[in-house]
Amino acid sequence: MSGADTPNDPPRREQALSRWDNEGGAEPGVLPPNPQAGGAESPMPANGPAEIGALHIRVIALENLAIALFATASDEQRAMARKMASYIVPRSGSTHHPLTTHAADHITDLLERAARFSGTDAS
Repeated sequence: MSGADTPNDPPRREQALSRWDNEGGAEPGVLPPNPQAGGAESPMPANGPAEIGALHIRVIALENLAIALFATASDEQRAMARKMASYIVPRSGSTHHPLTTHAADHITDLLERAARFSGTDAS
């Protein structure tokens, strides 16, 4: 892997992050089907209480895994996670939604919880 191809290459990282703002990380030219344009829509099954419960358990597990990873991460990696939290903002022209703010705050909370396990400063 050359230096320009590494995941820590700032221009590549910025390019990847910018895709998340508009297409959920899809590569340019690879767009999801548009139902209004006659594209095929994937049917979404109804989620019952069992599926919601399983999803809740998975989210708890992922949060705890993230805390463990942040606890052993370098200062640079924790700083990058904090920077990622600042990217969670409503899209230009979109209505502000409280869940957006909560998502950004949640990353900060995970980092602070991880600091208790790593013995480092949360900042």
